[in-house]
Amino acid sequence: MAQRSRFSTSTLLICAAIGVATGALQAGAGALGGVVSAAVPLLYGLVLGIHVLPGVIAQELLRRPWVALLTHLIAALVGAAFVPVWIPRYIGTALLIGGLQEGIAALGRYRKWEPWRFFLSAIIIGAVIAAAIWFAADVSRFPVWGQIVYVALFLLGPVLWTAAGLGIGAGLRRAGVARRA
Repeated sequence: MAQRSRFSTSTLLICAAIGVATGALQAGAGALGGVVSAAVPLLYGLVLGIHVLPGVIAQELLRRPWVALLTHLIAALVGAAFVPVWIPRYIGTALLIGGLQEGIAALGRYRKWEPWRFFLSAIIIGAVIAAAIWFAADVSRFPVWGQIVYVALFLLGPVLWTAAGLGIGAGLRRAGVARRA
């Protein structure tokens, strides 16, 4: 007898739909991010924060283990289809952010889905990405106020996109999308 999959077909299809939509958004943000990084680098954190969206929507809607990571990987493949040279960047970002979102959810044994948990995850993700970008973008070249704003926006970006994702996920849940998943 064949072993039963961890995910139902409807769960896989929902994750795929979220992944495709958010992957296209991430590809657009990647193109916009280059322009923003060159023209107004202080705002780059707001653009980069969009990468939390696939996992937030999937977890808010489905409230199941592994949906954030699965949805992030699908979004990464979609984003990479638009910009193939960024395949390692998209996959790495999906593993990092999806893994962190899954880790925070796992700490609550996938039973706690209050908004604070999502926002805690967003702040941790923002801090991790801000630390990595600090060195990659040589943020120390900015004046002190610019460094503070830069890091603050890296923390704020994921929080704002998390709020948007919670709204989208809750709306989809009210519409009955997760009823059969």
